[in-house]
Amino acid sequence: MTSAEQSAHAAATVVVELSGSAPADAHAVFGVLHTAYASDRSPDDVPREPDGGGGTTVWTAAFDTTDVREQPGPVALGAPVTAVLQGGYQAVDGLRVTLSSAFAVNVVGTSSGDQEQEVQLRLASR
Repeated sequence: MTSAEQSAHAAATVVVELSGSAPADAHAVFGVLHTAYASDRSPDDVPREPDGGGGTTVWTAAFDTTDVREQPGPVALGAPVTAVLQGGYQAVDGLRVTLSSAFAVNVVGTSSGDQEQEVQLRLASR
């Protein structure tokens, strides 16, 4: 891969962090994203609570938004999920649109940099 290809790939990658949810809801959100995009995690990699419980659990995966394989349909969640998206502007916007095809999406906060942005979303069933 040339350096230009590496830069383009990096600009298309979005890191997604999910928190404040049950493992089944995190799996539902990641499932929607796996339908649309390639990821660093297998679709069979099911989120689960760590041994010992307590504290806040955050599940993380990276998605390559270069190509949309399939637009997902609506998916039910047991409770709202907090999602933080980090990546290039176009990649984050595209991933947010994909999430909105499956969930009610509410933008809670944003932070912008020179070439990347971070967007905090609240996802709920439609």
